[in-house]
Parts: sequence; C-alpha cells; structure tokens
Amino acid sequence: MGLYERYLALRHRLHEADPPSHVAVVITERDLLEQGAYETLSAFLDWAFEYGAERITISVSVLDEAVVPTLERELRNVEAPTAVAVRGPGDTERADAPVRVNIGLGGKREFAAAVRQIAESVEAGELEPADVDAERVEERLVFDDEPDLLIKTGAERLSDFLIWQSVYSELYFTDVNWRDFRRRDYLRAVLDYQNRQRRFGR
Repeated sequence: MGLYERYLALRHRLHEADPPSHVAVVITERDLLEQGAYETLSAFLDWAFEYGAERITISVSVLDEAVVPTLERELRNVEAPTAVAVRGPGDTERADAPVRVNIGLGGKREFAAAVRQIAESVEAGELEPADVDAERVEERLVFDDEPDLLIKTGAERLSDFLIWQSVYSELYFTDVNWRDFRRRDYLRAVLDYQNRQRRFGR
C-alpha cells in the first residue's frame, strides 16, 4: 500500500461515520474483457470487506446475452474471500450470499417478474389485492436488499440496474475505468459516502 493510500485508509478509520455495509458496483461485459479485469474484481472484494462492507453486489450489464454463460462460469470461479451467488437473466431464485453477482438481469425484468408472481398469487386466492405492498414486492426480488453505496466506473450513467433496491442508495460516479480501478479509488468512494448525510428520500 502506497503512502497516499495509507493516508486515505487512516482518514477512513478515524471518520466518525460508519462505512457502507452493502456496496454495489456496476460494470459492463466489455470491462471484463480487459486484461486483469478479474484480478481487479478479486481485489475489489478484498478491499470492500477490509473497509467495513458485509455484503457486495456486482452487476454486469450485457449487450449480448450469448456471453452470459461464459461470464457466469468465470465469475463463479473468481477469487473471493467468501461465498458467491451468481444470477443471470432467467433466474428467479433469491441470491443469498455475502457476494452476489448479477449478470444481465435487468432491474425492469426483475421487477416485472416480481409483479407477475404477485398477480398469480392474487389470482390463485393466496393473496388479497389490499395486501400488496412494498414488502410483498421485495419478497419476490432476486436481489432483495438495498445497497448503501453504489459505485459506477467509467461514466456517469447507470444501466438497467436494481431499479427498486437502489432508490435510496448513495451514488458514486468515477471516470476511472474498471481496469484502472485501485484501492485508492475505492477508499475515495467510501470516504465520499462517509462525508454525506443520508436522508433516505426525506
């Protein structure tokens, strides 16, 4: 760790505010084609847990779903300090692991699937229309909890990602490309989060 990173790490440790418990990062399939991309991802997981995260969500946006099986295979084998759950476009099973990876399962598709399940439950008489609320939706989402901090590398634009879950997340955009993302960049994101006063929509 270099001197500047040590300085950032010290600021983080001495900060009065808590670090983010759940960190999400949005990358693209093109990012993972870059040399060293998976090494960066492994390092990212180490940094996040080292600096206070308890859960991490990696979202990989894809343009061509034909690449999904290859990405699933690679990401299931990524070096991680804890268990990893990988979910793709057709999955409906809840992702329940400290590290969750979303490959091409867009927020619109996930939300639509949850609404469809609710409609089926109402039609079957298992659920009253009056009982449909936010909790019923969340029970049917593949990625169920809300990130505290959402990091987007490379551009100030979010893809179709965790539409429901990220409504109150703190967003951090950096023009650093994924292949160049380093510990110092992660620490900057965490410090930025710690310096904000979270309002949760209020």
